[in-house]
Amino acid sequence: MTAPDHRYISVTTDAMRHPDPPLDEQGRPVISRHVDVVAAANDPDTYSSSVSRYLQVPNGLDGYSHRAARNLLDPFFSPDRMAALEPVIEAVAAEVMSTVPYGVEVDAVGELGARFAVQAQSRWLGWPAALEPVLLAWMDENHEAARLGDRMRMREVADSFDAIITQLVGGRRGPEPPDDVTTELVRLSDLSAATLSDDWLVSILRNWTGGDLGSLALCVGVIAYWLASHPEHQDDFRTATDRELDAAIDEILRIDDPFVSNRRVTTREATVGGCPVRADQQVVLHWTAANRDPEVFGEPDAFSPEKNAPNNLVYGTGPHACPGRPLATLELRLFTRALLQRGRVELSTLSTPVRELPPLGGYSSVPVVLHARTSPQGDAS
Repeated sequence: MTAPDHRYISVTTDAMRHPDPPLDEQGRPVISRHVDVVAAANDPDTYSSSVSRYLQVPNGLDGYSHRAARNLLDPFFSPDRMAALEPVIEAVAAEVMSTVPYGVEVDAVGELGARFAVQAQSRWLGWPAALEPVLLAWMDENHEAARLGDRMRMREVADSFDAIITQLVGGRRGPEPPDDVTTELVRLSDLSAATLSDDWLVSILRNWTGGDLGSLALCVGVIAYWLASHPEHQDDFRTATDRELDAAIDEILRIDDPFVSNRRVTTREATVGGCPVRADQQVVLHWTAANRDPEVFGEPDAFSPEKNAPNNLVYGTGPHACPGRPLATLELRLFTRALLQRGRVELSTLSTPVRELPPLGGYSSVPVVLHARTSPQGDAS
């Protein structure tokens, strides 16, 4: 079976060992060694997250504003909230998988991951089912614009998503709004007892959904490819505890990290790997390369969840680590369980997986086939 092609990672192992940070196609230094990425991510005073000219709440904020936003929003991802949400997401995963026939090729990214991502996020936020086809179409347009690097098209696609969110927010300001997470967010007050502005609400919901919809689908593709390529682990995953399965999924995503990079901008002169970086310089934290740094992980493709967990950067590190990690972890665990309960996963022999193009990671398509599991007595189950 063909091993994953990691050539899409633009920073090579040799480049990671070079004393000067390599530059990307826009001339920005790329921080790729694990030790340097961790240091930068944990030094927000030097490496500011306020990079975009557009409002990004919470992780495009710095200092007090960032801490205040996280304190306001992190309770939405608390253990109690995730426990209450679990049966809802579990039902979504089972529903998606129940429609997959045995012995027929399906795309784990576009047909399984995308559908699951949209339905799970919509149920969580209380968005109408009628919106799901619109969101699926938007995901395709967003990925295509990112692949092409067409900034004007990317802005148009982003504006179209903001328009969807603005309409949803407006519907929650009426006299009898639905009782859901989106309404709760609209009614949320900051420390000054003021409700959040429309700009903040749109930015928060864009962060919670726009980026996560595509990312979740890419994660499903990576997980499905790995399971199909390592069938000996499927029974173990099926019977694993929550903690064991979460650790295994995190390790799969470390090996083939679809969360490729984030930008930072230096607030002062800095040194990366012994090389000076000027102030007011955009730099790239390359999570995918750092998660495959042989100086930390030895053989990057070796599957070792417990050993590698302390250094795994799939969800980032430092004060700007992904705030939605508890939700993503829950969703991926429940989808993986539903997938393996449905049957055995194999790569299709009719089509081949297709890698995503930078700046995206993972696969754009993973054709798989499901087969009914057989019991030790030989009966289908």
